[in-house]
Amino acid sequence: MWRSLEAVHGMIYFTPDAPPAYAAIGISSPRTGYFLSRGAAMGAVPAEVVIATFYNFHPGLVRRAMADGWVASPAVVTAARLHAVDTSLRRAFGPQLLGSAELARAAELTRRAALVACEHPEGRPLFAGHASLPWPDGPHLELWHAQTLLREFRGDGHVAALTAAGLSGLDALLSHAGSGDVPAEILRVTRAWSEQEWATGLASFAARGFVDSTGAFTDAGRAQRQQIEDATDRAALVAYDALTDDEAAEAIAIGRVLSERVVAAGLMHVDPSRFDDDSSGRGE
Repeated sequence: MWRSLEAVHGMIYFTPDAPPAYAAIGISSPRTGYFLSRGAAMGAVPAEVVIATFYNFHPGLVRRAMADGWVASPAVVTAARLHAVDTSLRRAFGPQLLGSAELARAAELTRRAALVACEHPEGRPLFAGHASLPWPDGPHLELWHAQTLLREFRGDGHVAALTAAGLSGLDALLSHAGSGDVPAEILRVTRAWSEQEWATGLASFAARGFVDSTGAFTDAGRAQRQQIEDATDRAALVAYDALTDDEAAEAIAIGRVLSERVVAAGLMHVDPSRFDDDSSGRGE
């Protein structure tokens, strides 16, 4: 269910509507817009808190992106983010889908799961920040907020599982790359690790027996990743227990349609220029 609706939330990191919304409040760098807009729910936190909760970005990148501090208040940043969401999803869904019973049903089911998650904020700082925000009006925004909560709920649980397994932020990326789901170079560049840092991390990860010299999983690495994913799933399951299997299946079916509309509207397009602001990892 989470995966089927992920594009509805995730589009905020790629939509062309986000940079203008952030620029209007004085945030010109896409990297800065990302870190501030996602972190704003926790308040005017310093870069170190973002490094800790976002987990796998190069610390130097986060510090550079947040070097000017909070040029707008967290409340203003959050409002700009929601404005971009509203603009994007209205365009993706169109008038007919916006007023549909299917969208309202998806919002209802997802909100029900998210509200159960809100009863369990322990150890989930990024989720807890988002859970403190007011619910927006309108089924499309209600759905987006609910899916945001479920995403950060799962994400904080994933960070806990990675930490318990002894994986650093860079190790987490190397494990992700080892799975083959996302090319290693995309993970390296988007998180701003230098080629040398990546090579050094890869050598260390290989020495521990989790990958071979090319970065592909060994049996031990594959087993470790599965254990981490299973622990993440177990930690997230409490929210979804709020729904019956039939209700979850219903949300999945609607979610697939909504996600397809998001992708068709071009809201998940990756703009390479967003990673041009010194993504080498220098400047620690």
